Amino acid sequence: MSDQIALSRRSFIAASLAGGTVLTLDASVVLAATEITTASSPGQELNAFIRINADNTVTIGAKNPEIGQGVKVMLPMLIAEEMDLAWEQVRIEQTDADEKRYGPQVAGGSTATPRNWLPMRQVGGAARAMLVAAAAKKWGIDPATLATSKGAVVHPSSGKSLTYASLAKLAAVETPPDLAKVALKNEKTFTIIGKSKPGVDVPKIVKGVPLYGIDTRLPGMVHAAIVKCPAHGGTVASFDAAAVKAMPGVLGVVAVNSGFVPQGKSDTVVVIADSWWKASKAREKLAVKWDDAAVTGFSTAKYEADAAKIVANAPQASLFKAGDADATLAGAAKVVKADYDYPFLAHAPLEPQNCTALFKDGKLEIWAPSQAPAGGREETAKLCGLAPDDLTIHMTRIGGGFGRRLMNDYMVIAGQIAKAMPGKPVKVLYDRTDDFRHDFYRPAGWHRFTAGLDANGALIALKDHFVTFGVDGKPIRAAQMAPSEFPAPVVPNVDLGVSYMATNLATGWLRAPTSNAMSFVWQSFMDEVAEAAGLDLPEFMRRTLGAPREIPGERVKFHTGRARGVIDAVCKSAGWKGREKGRGFGFYFSHLGYFAEIVDLSMKDGMIRIDKVWVAGDIGAHVINPLNAMNQAQGCVIDGIGQALIGQKIVQENGAITAENFGDFALMRIDAAPRAIAVEFVKTDFPPTGLGEPALPPVIPALSNAIYSLTGKRHRRLPLEMV
Repeated sequence: MSDQIALSRRSFIAASLAGGTVLTLDASVVLAATEITTASSPGQELNAFIRINADNTVTIGAKNPEIGQGVKVMLPMLIAEEMDLAWEQVRIEQTDADEKRYGPQVAGGSTATPRNWLPMRQVGGAARAMLVAAAAKKWGIDPATLATSKGAVVHPSSGKSLTYASLAKLAAVETPPDLAKVALKNEKTFTIIGKSKPGVDVPKIVKGVPLYGIDTRLPGMVHAAIVKCPAHGGTVASFDAAAVKAMPGVLGVVAVNSGFVPQGKSDTVVVIADSWWKASKAREKLAVKWDDAAVTGFSTAKYEADAAKIVANAPQASLFKAGDADATLAGAAKVVKADYDYPFLAHAPLEPQNCTALFKDGKLEIWAPSQAPAGGREETAKLCGLAPDDLTIHMTRIGGGFGRRLMNDYMVIAGQIAKAMPGKPVKVLYDRTDDFRHDFYRPAGWHRFTAGLDANGALIALKDHFVTFGVDGKPIRAAQMAPSEFPAPVVPNVDLGVSYMATNLATGWLRAPTSNAMSFVWQSFMDEVAEAAGLDLPEFMRRTLGAPREIPGERVKFHTGRARGVIDAVCKSAGWKGREKGRGFGFYFSHLGYFAEIVDLSMKDGMIRIDKVWVAGDIGAHVINPLNAMNQAQGCVIDGIGQALIGQKIVQENGAITAENFGDFALMRIDAAPRAIAVEFVKTDFPPTGLGEPALPPVIPALSNAIYSLTGKRHRRLPLEMV
């Protein structure tokens, strides 16, 4: 597919001396995303920050939030490569959140690599060009006769060299080059890209050095605990804080808007005290009356009953049609039907939601573990009655999020409390129950599939009635299904329809959003269809994919040849021999990555255990940081299995979530994890893409299909039972 990012206009580098022999490069480019559509519009600025220090080390700003995906190392690697530095010279600093200066700063959608692959390299290349130009003037020679190596400009014919630090002052006055025309290194000469680099924060994490939002400590800081309406969407009718205010250490009680209800309403009451424990204990005595009559009628049982009725009728709307599916099914040699469904899921990060804020002199300063700080800036400014530029946001390291921290309710709440208590830093901290009951959940969904095969076992017709949640004929956040969901684009007769139900729950993106659910239902059903065709799923996929070609999609193109490449690779690695007992296969394309996976199971003492998972992925021509890539792929596999297993299900009663702690929503334990995860990357001649998410979806259907092959029981709903 053509997922390259191109420069759309002449780019500018502003160089200024920062004192001593320190050179600061603030480099801006404007991107035109040709194939990638995200929450950030094409045309937003992206800036890189480089500081050359007096000791010839180079400090590189890491602009994106770090959530364990390794971007804090990956982005500086791109700049350092083109600056021609030795990695030992590189120092990395987390930048603040400032999209006007740094461009999009988001940890989500596996977008960091495709967005920044060229721009960050061009920034590094521009810095190198300015340093070379400075050396050429100093020596009075042609820049073309010079080279660079390990933070120095060298003149090969004479053996002379100058460190970057010694050239900083001269380079500062050089005319910035056009980034679109900056010469980049031959990829065969890379010395940093493609080499494993450990996480810059790992030594500090091992030592317990405070890095995370929850670690924030400020002089004079006070603490806040929240009380929210149990039923999502309920608002504060009234509250009596007299008993609470009389308690020792309590400093105030404030009603605020978390951003989920209309402006002018409050859905959260906050108790502020001189310690979080006091605030938490005090809130137990807070008497709140809620206006929640309109949101208490929602429940898991009602969703399931309503979905069963809706899916049996005609869809409310069409997502995609081609040919005549009904007529083709009527004449098909074989027809396969099945219903699949999956539940609401929570994110359950180990670090609960938190944020620290200080309002002083009309300005708001925030310390936040946010995956999308720009959204938090806009929403917090709006609800605090401030201009966005009145906010300074310091990005802390994030202790897990998986999409949860793309929502910024904790920042919005902290900002309002801080404004109510000017001059005092306030830390808002959710406890585990707060976190579970006031998440932004992965939506549930129900599918009724029908597939038709011809006499040769070819897939000739396909129908799906998808039931999920929406308003006014449109899906709510994260409840979408792409009309290009594979194999729809390659089947001649297709009818994909959708119907929507109402919910009061806040919903949001969970790691590999939509793909984590769609992979399960589509690839599990395709395994059923393949079996009806007398084939295993990999071979059925090969035949259905057809000749290598690009197929247009809703947002990106799908390359059948790349899909075939990872299918062949994983089957070869795992020694796949067709349908074997205890083995299951799954493929999925998401976030520009092609992944195929095989799960090997065995039975011991009546319990299923996962022996090994085989992974093959195509993320383009370069794996920027192999060590981190391996970690991400293996982590995706474990996370995906966790999403699929028994215990991971959010239950709602009377409009409220029932889960209180991990006893109600079990995370993966070490004894449930695969004994081994083998990962290989299939390199293709395409620009590199992200890796935080695409390895997750295929493992869920691969596990489901493996359970079927081991036990003969077909699982058509999540969570899966490992017995």
